[in-house]
Amino acid sequence: MTSSNTEGREDVQVRTDVIDRGAVDRLAGLLGVRPPLPDRLPPMWHITQLLEAVPQDLIGPDGHPLVGLPTPPAAGARRMFAGGRVWHRRPLVVGREATRTSRIHASREVEGRSGHLRFVTVRDEYVQDGELAVRDDREIVYRPERAGPAPSVPCTGAPEEPGPPGPGISLTVDPVVLFRFSALTYNAHRIHYDRDHARREGFDHLVIHGPLQAVLMAEELRRRGCGVPGRVFSYRLLSPAVGPQTIRARRPEGGSSAEVEVVTGDGGVSASGSLSEPEQSDLPAREAGVNE
Repeated sequence: MTSSNTEGREDVQVRTDVIDRGAVDRLAGLLGVRPPLPDRLPPMWHITQLLEAVPQDLIGPDGHPLVGLPTPPAAGARRMFAGGRVWHRRPLVVGREATRTSRIHASREVEGRSGHLRFVTVRDEYVQDGELAVRDDREIVYRPERAGPAPSVPCTGAPEEPGPPGPGISLTVDPVVLFRFSALTYNAHRIHYDRDHARREGFDHLVIHGPLQAVLMAEELRRRGCGVPGRVFSYRLLSPAVGPQTIRARRPEGGSSAEVEVVTGDGGVSASGSLSEPEQSDLPAREAGVNE
C-alpha cells in the first residue's frame, strides 16, 4: 500500500512516499532505455519521485508554484534552472518507502549583464531505511522583470538527419517529449509546452528542460561504464536549448572519461557535467570522524 504525507514550513519541506515503479517505467519509455537493475533507480532518476502536489490555485501565471521552495523573491521575477551537484550515495530501491527533506542550503546575489541576479540552492535529501541515499543540491537563478520587450533567444538546432549515429547518446526532442517530461516531473513552467508564453519570456520556441539534459548526461556516464553510485555528479546549464532538435550527451573533445556535455542540434554546448569523489563535508558526521 502506498502511504504519503507532506509536512512543511516555509523553510523546510518533508515528503514521505513509496518509490514508484510506474514513474520509473514512464521515464524509461520517454528515454527509450531499460534500467540496468529493475529494483534500483539509475542515477538522476530520483527527480521523478516524491514530488510536491501543489494545489492549482497556488500556481502562478508562468506555471511556477507561488509557495514552497524556493518562491520568487519579487513579483515578476523570472526563474530558471542553473545546475546542480548530486551525491548518489546509494541507489534508491523501487517499491520501498523513502523520505525527501528539502531546505534552502545557500543564497547569493550578484550583478550580471542583465541586472540583479539571485542564485538559490535548494538541498533535497532522500533517505531510505534510515540511511541517506541521494543528496541533490539544485541551483535556481532569479532574474529581474524586464523593463521592455525581451531579446529573442533563437532555436538551437533541428532533428538529426538519418545516418550513422554520432558519439554518445542522443534524444530527439519535440513538443510531445517536452510535455511528457513536464508531466513526469510535475513541472508546469510554461516555457516547456506553451510556445506563446515561451516567446513572452524571450525564446523563439519551447525550451528543453535542464533536468532532462542532466538525466541524459548521467545516462551517458552510466553507459560509458563510469561508476556514478558513490560519487558526486556536478553539472551546469550553459545556454538554453531551444526548439525541436536532437540533443546528444557525449564525452567532450579532449575531456576525461568522467566528463560529459550536451550538444544541441547546431553544435553548441548547452550543458556540461563531471564526476568527482565526495568531499569530507558531504559525509554524515559518523563517517567523517566527527563526534556527534
